Amino acid sequence: MEAAQPRAVLYTRTGPPEVLTLVEKALQEPGPGQVRVRIHRSGVNPTDWKSRRGAAESAPVDPAQVPGQDGAGVIDAVGPGVDVARVGERVWIWEAAYQRPEGTTQDFALIPDVKAVELPPEVSFDLGAGLGIPFLTAHRCLTVTEGGPVRLGPGALSGRHVLVAGGAGAVGNAAIQLARWADATVITTVSSAGKAQFAAAAGADHIINYRETDVAAEVRKIVPGGVDTIVEVSAATNGALDSEILAVGGSIAMYADDGGAQVSIPIRASMGPNARWQFVLVYTAPHEAKEHALHSVNAALADGAIKICIPLHHFSLADSAKAHEAVQNSAVGKVLIDLTD
Repeated sequence: MEAAQPRAVLYTRTGPPEVLTLVEKALQEPGPGQVRVRIHRSGVNPTDWKSRRGAAESAPVDPAQVPGQDGAGVIDAVGPGVDVARVGERVWIWEAAYQRPEGTTQDFALIPDVKAVELPPEVSFDLGAGLGIPFLTAHRCLTVTEGGPVRLGPGALSGRHVLVAGGAGAVGNAAIQLARWADATVITTVSSAGKAQFAAAAGADHIINYRETDVAAEVRKIVPGGVDTIVEVSAATNGALDSEILAVGGSIAMYADDGGAQVSIPIRASMGPNARWQFVLVYTAPHEAKEHALHSVNAALADGAIKICIPLHHFSLADSAKAHEAVQNSAVGKVLIDLTD
């Protein structure tokens, strides 16, 4: 019986989820500095559907793009210059499809060696596929504050207060876990009791339902001097609030864009504390910041400090369009595409 032909989901033009096409794809050999990974899980992020939609409808994409920045699987071949001992290694993958046609929504993906990171044996592929963009983004948000650490670890944020807006989101939940591991006091905002449970599971010290409570007043009760770092999912909505509760020398790290939203920055309120408004995008972040993030995430995994605290939504490879739709419709939790059982 012949082995099944490897599959891939790709698109050759920008547009709605329907442009995603399931095809058979010949098995490729890794080139210099590459590994070939048998993908078990592909993680879907907002940038995946935004890139697929593109700036113009039906713009041609050549070469065809396999989406998927994040994933987890097992290395089954290595290219020239890569240690052959990596064959058989379980890995998590980050930034696979940035300026490359080889994303993770395929059975076998060619990945730069440095972007396939060893996954501890006790860590599931489900967790591994959700590490990349969410945790690297969260790490960057937590390390841009004046006088703060550039790399996280136990004690790195001791004595500091962090506010995470949207603690039930993928990045927000990652930020809570990393900040608690680094010994910060973590405050988070949520919109429901159910989301509060996800934030509590991640380790948040204080959880504020912003639909029921005056967030500024509640934060000032917890930390009268204001918070040092704000991890912000909706700066367009929360800009005035953030400037009101920020400590002297604090930072507001903004990592999400709600479809071209504009943020208004209160100038006088930001000048007083010498506030830093920091925009965050992993893909164009400094190389050193990514190296620090990778080191920190690996150390947190080794410490058992990272776990799945939000719902997982599993889709088959054939249902990749539905997976993209789920993320585009702001599904609470992490969306994964399963390529193996």
